[in-house]
Amino acid sequence: MGRILYMARKEIIQVFRDQRMVSILFIAPIMQLFLFGYAVNLDVTNVKLAVMDQDNSAESRDLVAAILQSGYFISAGRALSDKEISDDLLYGKADVVMVVPYRFAADVAAGRKTQVQLLLDGGQSNTATVAMGYLGKIFAAHAMSTIEVRLAAISALFGGSPVTLPMINTQTRVRFNPELKSTWFMVPAVLGMIMMITTMLLTSLAITREREVGTMEQLVVTPIKSWQLLAGKMLPFAVIGIVDVTLILIVARGHFGLPMAGSLGLLYFATADFLFATLGLGLMISTMAHTQQQAMFVTLFIMLPSTLLSGFFFPIDNMPVAVQYLTYVNPLRFYLMIVRAIILKGNGWAVLAPQFGLLFLLGAILFGVASMRFSKTVQ
Repeated sequence: MGRILYMARKEIIQVFRDQRMVSILFIAPIMQLFLFGYAVNLDVTNVKLAVMDQDNSAESRDLVAAILQSGYFISAGRALSDKEISDDLLYGKADVVMVVPYRFAADVAAGRKTQVQLLLDGGQSNTATVAMGYLGKIFAAHAMSTIEVRLAAISALFGGSPVTLPMINTQTRVRFNPELKSTWFMVPAVLGMIMMITTMLLTSLAITREREVGTMEQLVVTPIKSWQLLAGKMLPFAVIGIVDVTLILIVARGHFGLPMAGSLGLLYFATADFLFATLGLGLMISTMAHTQQQAMFVTLFIMLPSTLLSGFFFPIDNMPVAVQYLTYVNPLRFYLMIVRAIILKGNGWAVLAPQFGLLFLLGAILFGVASMRFSKTVQ
């Protein structure tokens, strides 16, 4: 243990010797949290709606008003021709163009089936899909309101009692995130992503830096085993990772109002488990790369698929089966599951034990591979 601590002390001195590196380690994660916390937002609002109203009646204007008053759409003006419709979608002036046909009001008054055409920008598939869902609900609510007005008028005309429609009244309760704030969903994921980038990048440069500055030979001749050397290099970055997690949690709690439904101690235990895996992965990269530039490129190459295959943006269950199996070698996948479950749901060890076990197993494999590669490549 003494050898590991001496190696860790050397690494800490080397890191903190560069003041710019200190700023990157402790200020950059907070800046990234603010950036991702505000920029990475899954809520679809302010959808630009252009209207080609061929009927220009009170009923068509009421329909447009109902859409704009929903809070999800903003007006992108009127389209007067098919060319304007194409141009609005082509140049991004509108996300959705609604065409209200001639005799729209007459068909509604006569009780005939009428149609409204929707043209959507498929280049933004997520916005288009969500906008279609919004519009479907708005049209249904508008049609129901029109039917109720008609029935009330008929009842008043014949002097009968008001006619009511059989309806199912749904009462929806959202648990764990009642206001459906995407920030509460994204900030825990940002926490994991920042930790993975920081720790994996730092440790991936650990061995390669020794090679470039010419101190690797000195480490080789010291009476220290390979796993002790690697553990000594991991320990300072693990401490830095814990400090960064603390800073991020303070800002997320105080500024973004992130709840903490579960155990804070269990969250730190999960973080230590996650850091064991990411630091092991970074050390494995450092044993394969010969220069710091190579290590940085490999780290960035691994980081992108790790983020996409972690459930950061997209549910893992929606991925192809083969890709779902591939996510089991991604430590970020397990950490995001654990962190979101602890912070939002308050889950404990009894529920999360399998994720903890798999994450630790993955870290042990990565650290073991790094130790074996180091002992084989450096004599």
